[in-house]
Amino acid sequence: MLENYFPILLFILVGLAVGVGPLVLGKLVSPHKPDAAKNSPYECGFEAFEDARMKFDVRYYLVAILFILFDLEIAFLFPWAVVIQDIGLSGFIAMMFFLGVLVIGFIYEWMKGALEWD
Repeated sequence: MLENYFPILLFILVGLAVGVGPLVLGKLVSPHKPDAAKNSPYECGFEAFEDARMKFDVRYYLVAILFILFDLEIAFLFPWAVVIQDIGLSGFIAMMFFLGVLVIGFIYEWMKGALEWD
């Protein structure tokens, strides 16, 4: 009965080792020599010159959302590519429809200037 749970336990242990191991190794091996440059606050590589609560341009959020959207849509291509031989012509046509909608959306965003960064 308990041998059925061994793969789950092994998966959890390997996940913890991969997640915590590098942190512990970095803490043990890295030199700890703080100086003024290391301890200074920074944002985007330069000194902050305004209030941290200032409003960002909407285009920043739009580009971030578009990146996530296209990234997730492209992630659907990998499982489809693995089973392309099994799903036949109907699966191929469905994915071509999906890609067509994706391309139309991309062209619309491009024409509206959503990807322009001034």
